[in-house]
Amino acid sequence: MIHDNKLARSAACVPKRHAGQCLPPGDPCRDASSPDSEVGRYGQITGHRQAVPITTMLRLAQLATRHVGPLSLHVGLGECVCIQGASGSGKTLLLRAIADLDPHQGEIYLDEQPCSAQPAARWRAAVTLLMAESHWWAERIGDHFPCSIEADWLARLALAPEALDWSVARCSTGERQRLALLRALMGRPTVLLLDEPTGNLDEQSTRLVEALLDDYRQRQPAALLWISHDDRQAARVAERRYRLHDGQLTPLPR
Repeated sequence: MIHDNKLARSAACVPKRHAGQCLPPGDPCRDASSPDSEVGRYGQITGHRQAVPITTMLRLAQLATRHVGPLSLHVGLGECVCIQGASGSGKTLLLRAIADLDPHQGEIYLDEQPCSAQPAARWRAAVTLLMAESHWWAERIGDHFPCSIEADWLARLALAPEALDWSVARCSTGERQRLALLRALMGRPTVLLLDEPTGNLDEQSTRLVEALLDDYRQRQPAALLWISHDDRQAARVAERRYRLHDGQLTPLPR
């Protein structure tokens, strides 16, 4: 069954923030449109890792979207799984379907609760998609962080303490990518869908992002599904790796 029950909701933005209420920076409604809006379900818009007890957090059951699938996969609590594959193989499409941004068949479960039974905004706040190029709706960086940011996270990503006062136009592509990651993390998602989160970064910044994400998934804990074109990175960050080809996932050796 195609999950289009939320298409009846208007894809136009409707106000949702009340005075004094902070929207989580990871709230996908923010990334999909604007800080004060909600969209319809399919609106456009290094070190050694410690062992973490694994329980199923995210589970895909015969998920299919466009030329991807049907496929099944699980990502455990505190686990990082990498997906690799050629450009155009459907990696981003897969993440968009999991985030419930595109129509799909099959089912997605979070702690065995089906996506189809969840309000779109609630699902996307828990299952947060971080695109390679994120949306910025205000001129000042800090306006995208209505709630307090972890004090040391800017420093951990080699960002200046005054970065929240910068304008978006002043930031380099790599700075925007790191700030978008922090914005997503501030919502404390239980699942992070990462579409080339270090694609615009140099080696040093890449390692900083990897370390922060490794720490987050263990401390939260959270499940990470990470797209990477870099074999070395995938080997560093992931417990399991898969290649997406002809719409199917094939396990890769560690």
